[in-house]
Amino acid sequence: MRKDYKSIIGDIGAYAGELRKLIPETMSGFAAMSKAATQPKVLDEKTKEMIALALGVAAHCDGCLGFHARTLARLGASREEIAETLGMAIYMGGGPSLMYAADALRSFDQFAQTQTQSTPS
Repeated sequence: MRKDYKSIIGDIGAYAGELRKLIPETMSGFAAMSKAATQPKVLDEKTKEMIALALGVAAHCDGCLGFHARTLARLGASREEIAETLGMAIYMGGGPSLMYAADALRSFDQFAQTQTQSTPS
């Protein structure tokens, strides 16, 4: 089954908006935690996003794969960097992580293709 990660994160985004209306304090708290965790300090933003992608593989989270692959494509991550990150996820998680690592690479490819098409020459 081919997954369309642009659609997956679009659908999640729409319902996250609904959650912001219903539980604004919780969603604001999550946004603040996200902002604090992703701020570049000792680790740069791309490294933190690679960690998040690997954790998304481990958690079998399609939305995580989509959101973090999109960000990594925007940050200019290479396919080889993604593959090496996924290699660590597979090493730590075995067969189930291998299945999601393949999906993570598909997700990155979908967003990297969009990034390449929208970048002026």
